[in-house]
Amino acid sequence: MRGIILAGGSGTRLRPLTDVHSKQLLPVYDKPMIYYPLSVLMQAGITEVLVISSPEHLGSYRALLGDGERLGISIAYAVQRRPGGIAEALVIGAPFTDGRDVCLILGDNIFHGHRLPDLLRAEAARLDGCTLFGHRVGDPERYGVATVDGSGRILTLVEKPTAPDSDLAVTGLYMYDADASRRAAELAPSDRGELEITDLNLTYVREHRARLVTLERGSAWFDTGTHDSLLEAAVFVQALEKRQGIRISCLEEVAYRMGYIDRERLALLGKELSPSSGYGRYVMELAGA
Repeated sequence: MRGIILAGGSGTRLRPLTDVHSKQLLPVYDKPMIYYPLSVLMQAGITEVLVISSPEHLGSYRALLGDGERLGISIAYAVQRRPGGIAEALVIGAPFTDGRDVCLILGDNIFHGHRLPDLLRAEAARLDGCTLFGHRVGDPERYGVATVDGSGRILTLVEKPTAPDSDLAVTGLYMYDADASRRAAELAPSDRGELEITDLNLTYVREHRARLVTLERGSAWFDTGTHDSLLEAAVFVQALEKRQGIRISCLEEVAYRMGYIDRERLALLGKELSPSSGYGRYVMELAGA
């Protein structure tokens, strides 16, 4: 399975923060926002990743992440010239996925949960059609909402319903079989001229090949598209890191724990980050340097 991070969009809800910066490069407490979705893919065992962003911001992502070699993975890049909908990422990424299963994650979504990495690896192994990940919310009318049967098979899927039948919101994390890019390319654009992800998911629902995995109690999900949600995510990360003495979504640590790099490389990365940085000191301490 290969991974795609969609880091495009204009970030209008976060202006003026996004007037000159890409939303997914904004800080969420102690690291850039894009570290969080990239760490999710890495923890799922995905080592080939495509980052999609706008022409004016793609260079910044290259400067930050490089080709991934330092983390023992491979990172490629592609341009989304204008916001064309989430499903367009699968069309743009078709040459990259090259007929393989794909995990698509939105660059402004943050996930955390103790058992999340094991869950993602298990779901990738059993994928048949599409697997969506849901989270119970108090305001489901803001999201795509699913109803499911006892086995998790999706029965209905409605985008921003006025009268939701469920409190299960579909998060910005999706797993698809190798047919997803073709399906996305055949979608009719919406009134906004975009390829809607719900329309793609419904093609699998109609075939009874769409599952929803509900993220367990104790897991966290943030869609950081507003000023309030961005702050809430930062406060959550700060509180958890200070309470537990860890760093959430530290790419260097994830690479080391997953076996993508060795202790020697970890120590070198820590020195490059600088011991004057708390983040750098954390990485050096992990390596015993």
